[in-house]
Amino acid sequence: MGDTGPRHSGGVCIEGSPWIWQLLQQCVGNAWEYWSVIVGLLSITCFLFAALPQLYVAHTNGRVDQALSLGFLLCWFGGDFTNFVGCYLTNQLPLQIITAILYVNMDIIMISQFSYYKLKNNRLKGNGSLKGICILWVVLSITLSIILPSQLLLKKHDKNTDVEVNQKTIGITEMSGFICGYVSSVFYLGSRFPQLHKNFHRKSTEGTSYLLFALAMLGNCTYGMSLLLKLPAVRHHKSQYIIHHLPWLIGSFGVLILDFFMTAQFIIYQKNKTNKTKDLFAIEVEPLLVDEKEI
Repeated sequence: MGDTGPRHSGGVCIEGSPWIWQLLQQCVGNAWEYWSVIVGLLSITCFLFAALPQLYVAHTNGRVDQALSLGFLLCWFGGDFTNFVGCYLTNQLPLQIITAILYVNMDIIMISQFSYYKLKNNRLKGNGSLKGICILWVVLSITLSIILPSQLLLKKHDKNTDVEVNQKTIGITEMSGFICGYVSSVFYLGSRFPQLHKNFHRKSTEGTSYLLFALAMLGNCTYGMSLLLKLPAVRHHKSQYIIHHLPWLIGSFGVLILDFFMTAQFIIYQKNKTNKTKDLFAIEVEPLLVDEKEI
């Protein structure tokens, strides 16, 4: 079976899906590529909303600095930032670039909230200027999430129209991008260990939202699947494709495995919390039962 990809010329996708071409500038010519985009969009949705439950929980209890590990947030941000740089330099799928930008913006919002409550709890009372700084970060992040994807994709499209460029320059740029991709994988894999350690040290997951990790698991799973669904039919092209996307496959599926350990912690510590509540209830009720027998 030959590699019969979609044809496009003059900025128009001739045999692909029109709405995908207009939205993502990606020419999709078969069912596998079509579902790759659909699953990829599901991944974006998962990651876009993954942080919202944690932001809400942190806002409710005001102790996010005690629940989340700063190493977890910083490694996550480092992974997302180098992931974005790597995607852009190695000419990855438009969907990957958009996803990477959204990741970075959500990380900025979470780190801003963490810093706010850290400073607020240390000062014992809120500070108006501190709130202003955090609100400014949030507004900046939302603005970037709207402007940057369109600008970068337009530049990417302009570059693709000029195919006769220096091959040596392309090689250096792509090599730098792959290095960033592997660095991002290390950051992603390393981000879970500080949080796993903090949960283990506290013997609790209180203050953290499991939906953050559940949606991250679903997002990583669908993200990896969206890459695998685009595997070309020819075996030679398969190996090239996997090598080209290997850092991002390691990052997505590797973190997915570590998040199963995070899930186990939530289950174990929730059971411990339930047992402690039952024991406390038994201690409080037992004197009442003794008094009733004496009467």
